[in-house]
Amino acid sequence: MEYITRKSLLNESEVEYADYAINHVLGCAHGCKFPCYAFNMTKRFGRVKSYEDWIEPKLVGNAMDLLNKELPRKKDKIESVHLCFTTDPFMYEYEEISDLSVEIIKKLNTEDLKCTALTKGVLPIELADLSKINEYGITLVSLDEDFRKKYEPYTAPYEERIESLYRLHKAGVKTWVSIEPYPTPNIVDQKLQEILEKVSFVDKIVFGRLNYNAAVSDYTNYKEYYNKLSLKVINFCIKNSKEFHIKEGTISEELLEDL
Repeated sequence: MEYITRKSLLNESEVEYADYAINHVLGCAHGCKFPCYAFNMTKRFGRVKSYEDWIEPKLVGNAMDLLNKELPRKKDKIESVHLCFTTDPFMYEYEEISDLSVEIIKKLNTEDLKCTALTKGVLPIELADLSKINEYGITLVSLDEDFRKKYEPYTAPYEERIESLYRLHKAGVKTWVSIEPYPTPNIVDQKLQEILEKVSFVDKIVFGRLNYNAAVSDYTNYKEYYNKLSLKVINFCIKNSKEFHIKEGTISEELLEDL
């Protein structure tokens, strides 16, 4: 694996569930084609040249050195750290990336800092031995393997993701699922209810629409479609005593006000 160096690692985030984030890899081998916002932005700023460049991940070789330097002066400002927004901390079949992610989380936990992590890979069972303040999730937008191979070509198969999440749940770890970006029926015809039931053991569900894809706009009444599904998620979570979050732009403001 190729290595790069960076000048900073622990950076502030504008995302609501983590005020700080760590992205210790450049690129992502999963090669998602929704399209991928992280790839588009990274390419736009010249950090990668092409899709082929993007799917050859480069590990930040000085990640732990940076974390050891930055943590003492930033720790009092931090409530939660997320891995990762522009890459995947448990990239499928990249053990070196996964090992570094576990090492980073361990270090953050020594300062009693909560970590959240989201992956389209497999969550290692070693996470169960870390602090129980952490929360781990998988992205799951379908159960259709043909869809995965087309839009998430190098990610972990859906069943492997779910099984790794369930193992952590059984070990007493807080788990969540991100059902985002959820596709419209003209992309893949499926039932959201089946996905919800498949991950009914998790503590929290995040739901969000698919953006930046022309096929969504081509689907008649796509706004009504996402409103309907958002309400399905909300009702499912309320009925089963789960936390939930509907991503901005997925449900209409009028419906949100009525909830």
